[in-house]
Amino acid sequence: MIEKHLLQITRELGVNARQVAATAVLLEEGATVPFIARYRKERTGELDEVKITAIRDRIEQLEALDKRRETIIGSLAERKLLTTELEVKVEMAETLAALEDIYLPFKPRKRTRATIAKELGLEPIADLLWRQDPATDPEAEAAPFVGNSIEVDAKKSSVETVAQVLAGARDILAERINDDAVARAQLRSLYLNKGVIKSTVISGKEEGGAKFKDYFDWSEPAATAPSHRILAMRRGETEGFLYFRLTPPENEALGSLYMLFVKGNSRASEQVRLACDDCLKRLVGFAMEVEARGFYKKQADEEAIRVFADNLRELLLASPLGQKITLGIDPGFRTGCKVVLLDRQGKLLANEVIYPGKGRNDELETAEAILNMVRLHKVEAIAIGNGTASRETEAFIKKLGLPSSIPVVVVSESGASIYSASEVAREEFPELDLTVRGAISIGRRLMDPMAELVKLDPKSIGVGQYQHDVDQAALKRSLDDVIVSCVNRVGVELNTASRHLLAYVSGLNSRTAASLVAHRDTSGPFKSRAELLKVAGLGPKAFEQAAGFLRIRGGAHPLDASAVHPERYAIVDRMASDLGCTVSDLLKDSAKRATIKLDAYVTSEVGLPTLKDIMAELAKPGRDPREQFEAFSFAEGVEKMEDLQPGLNLPGIVTNVTAFGAFVDIGVHQDGLVHISQISDEFVKNPADFLKVGQRVQATVVEVDLSRNRIALSLKTKVDLTPRQPKGAPGSDRGKGDMSRYLRHDSGKPGTGGGDWFSMAQERKF
Repeated sequence: MIEKHLLQITRELGVNARQVAATAVLLEEGATVPFIARYRKERTGELDEVKITAIRDRIEQLEALDKRRETIIGSLAERKLLTTELEVKVEMAETLAALEDIYLPFKPRKRTRATIAKELGLEPIADLLWRQDPATDPEAEAAPFVGNSIEVDAKKSSVETVAQVLAGARDILAERINDDAVARAQLRSLYLNKGVIKSTVISGKEEGGAKFKDYFDWSEPAATAPSHRILAMRRGETEGFLYFRLTPPENEALGSLYMLFVKGNSRASEQVRLACDDCLKRLVGFAMEVEARGFYKKQADEEAIRVFADNLRELLLASPLGQKITLGIDPGFRTGCKVVLLDRQGKLLANEVIYPGKGRNDELETAEAILNMVRLHKVEAIAIGNGTASRETEAFIKKLGLPSSIPVVVVSESGASIYSASEVAREEFPELDLTVRGAISIGRRLMDPMAELVKLDPKSIGVGQYQHDVDQAALKRSLDDVIVSCVNRVGVELNTASRHLLAYVSGLNSRTAASLVAHRDTSGPFKSRAELLKVAGLGPKAFEQAAGFLRIRGGAHPLDASAVHPERYAIVDRMASDLGCTVSDLLKDSAKRATIKLDAYVTSEVGLPTLKDIMAELAKPGRDPREQFEAFSFAEGVEKMEDLQPGLNLPGIVTNVTAFGAFVDIGVHQDGLVHISQISDEFVKNPADFLKVGQRVQATVVEVDLSRNRIALSLKTKVDLTPRQPKGAPGSDRGKGDMSRYLRHDSGKPGTGGGDWFSMAQERKF
């Protein structure tokens, strides 16, 4: 298959044919994307994961196209409709749309108005009209067909007037026009390039659909409509509040059909013209609208999925505190704070409940309990979930006078409740209460965010945009790719990692990861990577794919803790031997490494790209690519929305980046919105170019709406705090003090886009 599509993929992706062919072979052999990108650079010409993934996906798409092509040819051959000319057309079709257009006239279909007209014997008059001879008199030619009849299911049907004969003939012509591949291609282009999206409110649904108010009477070109607006309108349609259409200028669509099928101004031509009108309104127009809607839905999905994937990547690669003895606290008022003590590997040592806000005696008792725990177990860090009572709990802990060397960090607990009730949590801690499991997850997130987050369904983390509205299979595929990429980029400690984390290592899956953990539990820690081959179900191929991404501290070979693949140990051994030292000496001595001439170690399989990677690993074996952890604190004394005032400048953390702006946590239990127009003094086209999830920012409060639980923020150096609504903007009659100026999700110009996104944000459907 790859030979057939090699040039097409090469042209589309901007890579050379050798790179595509080599990648295709490696994928077919079972190699994973991270493995190919890291350890097969010579074969692919140093393609990165993005290009390799694009090649993989395009191959799969073309394979699906070929499968459909084979099905069509088989159907045509079986019904004895396949001609040499038709087979060539089918084989040459480059897109699914073009393929379906070719097949449409031959596709088995239910009885239509056209088939009924043919059964009534009206095809001869249709053919006559189709020729559009100026001398043809349609009425006179139709007269002999009056009285034609058929009997279907014991019911007789007949044409009784000349008008009915001509109407039946036009039905045949309309279907003929609908089946024309050229006409469909032209109309498809028109719908895609000049189609206009229009949404209107369904009568009587105004109050219930208030969150879609800006789309009650909205229109814009589909080609320039941003992803989030298309998804918002579609959601309004799905929920039964909006009527949503996508249509091109009707005169241009009809003109396209007239140019193709209408010849002259004869009376017969007028019948063809009427057939064109009917075809557009009843047949091809509907089909093209469905296609165009599908096209823009897919495009919007891809953008929303890309935003989600980018956010998830930043979240997974967030700075880890590392292996520290940690207190994890899940704060609460009524039920108290659940406190867990975790060792350096994240194992639970103890747990209890404290009540810091129940009165002086309880506070003294709680303070003593925390201080004793810190002293007795030499606690090195404290993680507090950012839910209800988090700021009060943080303030209480900071008043205890703990050593400054113990960071007190507020940690996002998005998805922690999902984890607590999950099968994964029940398997890890079957005897513990849900809230205790949540506290453990909070503590572990501080120690190593990625290792804990991989246990969750990414959709529960809350960093997506319209995640429930997009293609769920495509979303899962993309998010899985991100997790696999991040896990393998960082590497995994073989002797401490959970099976959930190991399952994302290249070459492993949930089954082999479980076998690996079971082997570790029964036989003790792995002493070398070579011992992986003793794990049940983990064969040479899986070993090849996984070994380089698994780390063993203090392993039998010094490189077992590095990203150097075992298949290349011999090269490093030879380097050390040539210098008259050991591999351990080579790892410690930069002067010795500097004398190595890489050209001397180039072989037919190992080139300079791999050798350079090896040298980088020798300099920093097993280095973690994530940034070094730095503790973050919210502003003291600002703990709830009532504490906010316009103009207040506060530290915050970006919790979500969307196409229309970003959410920022400023420590008041409600994220604020930084609209795209408020992100920078520069023009911002894509918020992701300026902000990342987890990024620390200084945000200025612009407006606070306590009644609707909304906060508008700005990251600009000079902030205009005067609430105003631009003239002519949708909803500009809402009142001078309304926050909509800052809460719109357009392409970057304040007040020019629609949708009460904030209401939908509260539903956590982004």
